[in-house]
Amino acid sequence: MEAASKLALYEKLMLPHLDAAYNLARWMTRNEDDAQDVVQESYLRALRFFDGFRGGDPRPWLLAVVRNTARTWRRRERASTTEPFDEAVHGSGLHVATIETELVEGSRFSGLRECLELLPVEFREVIVMREMEEMSYREVAEAAGAPIGTVMSRLSRARRRLQDCLAARMQESGP
Repeated sequence: MEAASKLALYEKLMLPHLDAAYNLARWMTRNEDDAQDVVQESYLRALRFFDGFRGGDPRPWLLAVVRNTARTWRRRERASTTEPFDEAVHGSGLHVATIETELVEGSRFSGLRECLELLPVEFREVIVMREMEEMSYREVAEAAGAPIGTVMSRLSRARRRLQDCLAARMQESGP
């Protein structure tokens, strides 16, 4: 396949899934800027290895690339961080919130978002793919590189943890 037609096919198949890629990266990295970097790196990797795409639905294949890139990014970040970030020491002292953060914190979904942030990454990623991206169990399994049974188990445990977390928050807030 010539380079121009390969690039055109890549764009046609992969670009429609940019929002899903960003959504998964955002929940895995917990940071908008890092998520943008992960998505950019993921799309470059996907293009480089596009010959490995064997057809079918491109979304699970692309999200597997995003997932793997985010995990590699997290390992690099942990290795390069020798001192934990302390807001009192490193911060400017000013609270600079994004519009998204203000809206989420001010909405009735802030508790759910906080509970989702507390989930371990292997639970958070399957919840994002299944519930937010509305992927089938098969697609999630393909993207996560795990058997469907493992995905179903992780989803069950993630949902239970979310329910427990939300119930605890409701008890804390009182009647």
